[in-house]
Amino acid sequence: MEKSIRQPKQQRSIDKKERIIKAAYELFSENGYHGTVTSDIAKRAGVSTGIVYGYFADKRDILFYVLKIYIRETATPVMEYFTSVSKDVSLEELFDNIITVTQSIHQKSANLHNILHSLAFVNEDINEEFLHLEKHITVSAAQRLNEIGVTTERLEEKVHIAMNIIQDYAHEAIYDRHDYIDYDAMRKDVIKLLVSLFGK
Repeated sequence: MEKSIRQPKQQRSIDKKERIIKAAYELFSENGYHGTVTSDIAKRAGVSTGIVYGYFADKRDILFYVLKIYIRETATPVMEYFTSVSKDVSLEELFDNIITVTQSIHQKSANLHNILHSLAFVNEDINEEFLHLEKHITVSAAQRLNEIGVTTERLEEKVHIAMNIIQDYAHEAIYDRHDYIDYDAMRKDVIKLLVSLFGK
């Protein structure tokens, strides 16, 4: 017989479920997905393990709620920047600011970022969520760039290329930190490359 999962309706129950998700977010960030057990989540949330299983089928079920929070926190700063950018911004300033925002996102969620992206390689559902995020940012950013006067051909394709370049730089600057690389110089080169890609 299939297990019945409770959908909380009262505010107290909703708050309890949100505490469990928040606890899982913190523990996955600290100890990894495989290094966290359900009883740890329950303890951090201040509930019994039975309560956790009343709201979620298993730890994987909780992971998808955590993933949605991560995606929202990843996409929101980028989209807020694009929404606020003015028509007189130079491409140099635009890409410099996007790099800053992207590095801040990576710095804030470094552990969880690595965990979720690693799981995406082996979990089709998680990978689909990331592909959907990529599409949303690509289409929205291309539309906004067009609105502020960036009218180069194949704009969505170029935005997608730019996203990958910026992500790679952020990974290098935040996670890898090779001692033989001057990251300030690399950042300037990345900006020059992106400006030449779009032209104005």
